[in-house]
Amino acid sequence: MDFDEYVAARGQALERFAYVLTGDAHRAQDLTQTALLKAYRHWRRVTAAEHPDAYVRRIVTRSYVDWRRRGSSREEPVDVVPDLPEEGASADPAERVAARDELRRALVTLSPKQRAVLVLRDYEGYDDAAIAATLDCAEASVRSHASRGLARLRAVLSEPTVPEELR
Repeated sequence: MDFDEYVAARGQALERFAYVLTGDAHRAQDLTQTALLKAYRHWRRVTAAEHPDAYVRRIVTRSYVDWRRRGSSREEPVDVVPDLPEEGASADPAERVAARDELRRALVTLSPKQRAVLVLRDYEGYDDAAIAATLDCAEASVRSHASRGLARLRAVLSEPTVPEELR
């Protein structure tokens, strides 16, 4: 498969994956473009890999972690989260929007590695060994990041969002 065919076939899936990592559509597009540029530069190596798609997702994940580590932009845009289908969603669209916003705000509090681990585990379905290979760290580190990330999410999501004087 040549590069153009790959992008046509997998580009949208990569962008959705990047969106889950970044939480922002524009940053997801930038991250996807950055990763595809890196993949294009080394396309022979990508196509020679046993699983080219996993290779490119690894580039996306590492680019995300590197981008967050550099801290080139601490700006957190506030825009409308696109409607995503949810199982067991309430009938009131405002409740769904509020729940998504609460989760998005909670995810922002995680470190880049914690967020990457949770996205790879829960969104992509990777096991600890695959996550460790993707992030180039030990499986114990993956479990530690997952544990701390989930604990942080639980703590943030359990905090009351309405000031006490307004209840």
